[in-house]
Amino acid sequence: MSGRKVFKYSGRDVDVFWDGRLCIHIGECGHSEGDLFVGGRDPWCVPDNATTDDVGEVCQRCPTGALVYQGDAAGDETPDSENSVTVSHHGPLFVRGDLGIVGAPDDMPGVRFRAALCRCGQSANKPFCDNSHEQAGFRDYGAVGKRGPGFEGHGGKFGIRLRKDGPLVLTGKVNIRNGSGRVAWRGEEVALCRCGVSKNKPFCDGTHKRVGFKAE
Repeated sequence: MSGRKVFKYSGRDVDVFWDGRLCIHIGECGHSEGDLFVGGRDPWCVPDNATTDDVGEVCQRCPTGALVYQGDAAGDETPDSENSVTVSHHGPLFVRGDLGIVGAPDDMPGVRFRAALCRCGQSANKPFCDNSHEQAGFRDYGAVGKRGPGFEGHGGKFGIRLRKDGPLVLTGKVNIRNGSGRVAWRGEEVALCRCGVSKNKPFCDGTHKRVGFKAE
């Protein structure tokens, strides 16, 4: 058990999978109504305690992709109709949509739709957040001043590429929300800081070169 990374919770009509490599304990699951997830209980998750629709809805609340569900009765998860990045208060970039994270492991199916990406530069699990921002004392309130060039329509593929020793490069129609949830920037290509020291957060300003940031 100690070497496992992904845990399966079986139900009659739907199974739930929890990936400990991605979870940063936001708590959307544990705070949901009902007793699908109950902290301290063994098993923690009992899929038969909720309808298949509710299981899917609660799993899709998970902002990191750590929770996924599977079952013929539940249907397949589909991406949000709009691609989005939320710049969280002192924390990661929460991305949602039809994600194509270059280099993401095939055994992390949740990150096709939802992920928490490191922006403090300290995560040992890059590009994903591992809560290192808390120990590192990373501070940024998630303000976004730029509006971006905009775009027509919505949705479509949302590409996320990791520039070696540099920023996250996003391509596709995407809305960037500030820490309070306001849609602040809209466009189809942007470079976001992942070294944690840009003076123009959440955007990259080239500071990663000066500080010698290293990341694949």
